[in-house]
Amino acid sequence: MSYPFQIKSPDEYNKAYKQSIDDPEAFWAAVAETFLWKKKWDKVLAWNFREPDVKWFINGKLNITENCIDRHLISSGDKPAIIWEPNDPKEESRTLTYSELHYSVNQFAHVLRNNGVKKGDRVCIYMGMIPELPIAMLACARIGAIHSVIFGGFSAQSISDRLQDAGAECIITCDGAYRGGKDIPLKNVIDDALVTCPFVKKVIVYTRTHTPVSMTKGRDVWWGDEIKKVEEMRYAEIPAEEMDAEDPLFILYTSGSTGKPKGVVHTSGGYMVYTTYSFVNVFQYQPGDVHFCTADIGWITGHTYIVYSVLCAGGTSLMYEGLPTWPDAGRFWDIVDKYKVNILYTAPTAIRSLMAYGLEPLKGKDLSSLKVLGTVGEPINEEAWQWYDEHIGKKKCPIVDTWWQTENGGILISNMAGITPSKPSYATLPLPGIQPALMDEHGKEIEGNDVSGNLCIKFPWPSMIRTTYGDHERCRVNYFASYPDMYFTGDGCYRDSNGNYRITGRVDDVLNVSGHRIGTAEVENAINMHTGVIESAVVGYPHDVKGQGIYAFVIFDNVHEDVELSRKDIMQTVSRVIGPIAKPDKIQFVNGLPKTRSGKIMRRILRKIAEGEMSSLGDTSTLLDPGVVDEIVKGKI
Repeated sequence: MSYPFQIKSPDEYNKAYKQSIDDPEAFWAAVAETFLWKKKWDKVLAWNFREPDVKWFINGKLNITENCIDRHLISSGDKPAIIWEPNDPKEESRTLTYSELHYSVNQFAHVLRNNGVKKGDRVCIYMGMIPELPIAMLACARIGAIHSVIFGGFSAQSISDRLQDAGAECIITCDGAYRGGKDIPLKNVIDDALVTCPFVKKVIVYTRTHTPVSMTKGRDVWWGDEIKKVEEMRYAEIPAEEMDAEDPLFILYTSGSTGKPKGVVHTSGGYMVYTTYSFVNVFQYQPGDVHFCTADIGWITGHTYIVYSVLCAGGTSLMYEGLPTWPDAGRFWDIVDKYKVNILYTAPTAIRSLMAYGLEPLKGKDLSSLKVLGTVGEPINEEAWQWYDEHIGKKKCPIVDTWWQTENGGILISNMAGITPSKPSYATLPLPGIQPALMDEHGKEIEGNDVSGNLCIKFPWPSMIRTTYGDHERCRVNYFASYPDMYFTGDGCYRDSNGNYRITGRVDDVLNVSGHRIGTAEVENAINMHTGVIESAVVGYPHDVKGQGIYAFVIFDNVHEDVELSRKDIMQTVSRVIGPIAKPDKIQFVNGLPKTRSGKIMRRILRKIAEGEMSSLGDTSTLLDPGVVDEIVKGKI
């Protein structure tokens, strides 16, 4: 399979970018023509950022699974679609060819239908990193159900919030999941979540860890038993449901600056077209390449660059169940060696973590198959970039430092491997179709180079967020209200003298911890649920491995004599309410928080203290109680 839209030189990039700005509708129509449509669109684009209201490929009809699977069957049916490496290196790996994936997706699509799932229903998926996870996603898409994958580290409370918001009546889960040396009891967590979700009618459970679980009659069924029923009835292939280009494909929940998670909605047509375009061009994917994205499918990176874009491109996607450091810090390099991986796409957090182990884990590992390295989740610091370049890429592999967000669907700003230049710690240039703008605090665009501002995008792209599920006003306020006729990313950005973009971090109350966005309000709400906590304020601070750590300032009614035990109690509460990923790295007990006279907590001051920048706290004399700041500075951890 060749890619007619693949950019092969800097000149081609410049030409494509210019065309995408001068005539975006003709540009994206030409890309979309290369996909399989049941009915072609009547109009390419209609948009209004004030509402917001964005529609791509209007009245076009398709099913994304025909583009992910069916269209590859004749030429590539025996080609590996998904290679799965288990958590335990001693367990046998699995490879699903396109033909086998087609069979499995059709089988499970029948299971969903047999259990009452129909077009438009929301299905929650809470599974470990096993092939059945993408199979479940694709089976939902096959019949027109909207999937919402929840990361396997979230708590029962977080799952309940998401189930209630989406109104999901069907859940697909496992008895448990393996992650490093741990067995995670997924079904038990689902059972706890369902105490507050009586509307859930079906729970389909895949057997992975053989953990004893409770199965409720009439509601809970085993994946294996349901597959046997399908096999016994000799079901034929399920015709792919005809979907409108603007029909929702999935909902993915992301943290915001308020406590309630936002359900980001992505639609079928535009998401398919843009994500595949970005995958083929950024990574310079060639047919036959093995693409290893180390993300969890519970996050947008896994949705886009493990499942949908790779399969739409007819590629081979490698998914790994475990951790980069288990059973030892050489695991990623073993996988690269074993499968002759060509593209490695991972997070700066993972790179920094592996750097700490030195070069010993790399000994005896053949990494010569690697052609392209990538990073995602946060800007990569220069030291980690140089280590990745020298020791993993052997200075022969271009590194793509990709910037994008859950709401974006796919990569928006990045160099293209070996085509456009890279620059350590810079995302560099926008992809065709992406029109960045740096804005000042007065809402004015900052022109020219060597400037900084808030990063906005001033024209729609096909895979952008359409709404926040069930609450369109929240979508408008969060992304389109700050700057009229602009999409506001929430990130600060610097544009250098050559027009390269460098992301400088969040400018709202959202933290970027190990590449995952966590709202400060969400963490504060969880801390405040702990008995004895009167009030809390959470900020980010530089963390050597995670990029940003979570620093909590807590007013506590009655700290144990064992202060460390009080800290652990609070961490346990956050773990139960949100999940271990949101646990504060530092908890400082304080008698008061810096507040204005109107009662607003001055997080700017707390951020400076957490970062150790005591000399630049600014004027504190206007605070309700300026003495609080001195006390917090003295007690800094």
